[in-house]
Amino acid sequence: MSTEENIESVKSFFAAMGSGDKQGLLALSAEDIEWIIPGEDWPLAGTHRGHTGLEAVFQKASKEIEMTYPKPPEFVAQGDRVLVIGVAIGKIKATNKPFKDDWVFDIIVRSGKVTKIREYIDTQALARASEMDAIPRL
Repeated sequence: MSTEENIESVKSFFAAMGSGDKQGLLALSAEDIEWIIPGEDWPLAGTHRGHTGLEAVFQKASKEIEMTYPKPPEFVAQGDRVLVIGVAIGKIKATNKPFKDDWVFDIIVRSGKVTKIREYIDTQALARASEMDAIPRL
């Protein structure tokens, strides 16, 4: 596929994410998709594999995080690699703490399907927002 077609596949993937279109998301993803979200101390961190892992991370995200995107992301591509550059503003529901996350998604597309995603995110901002406040002792 051409670089332009790969960008369109990734734009469609992001549109499906944004609208909560689970079936569309699965249709745009390879069955063996791998999504790497760095960090340790926030709800979505980890490596998520296959359609089952993709569904699980989206279900968890909808339960635990609120996010908005103040401006559309930028798409930069070469061959089968598409970089998506953006910013998210949100909060972790369990702590009600806000975060701002400047991010880059490094996405590989093969035959029109997203096969690998590696996020580069502000793990410290997300971990701080996920941190529970200490309960004061009486």
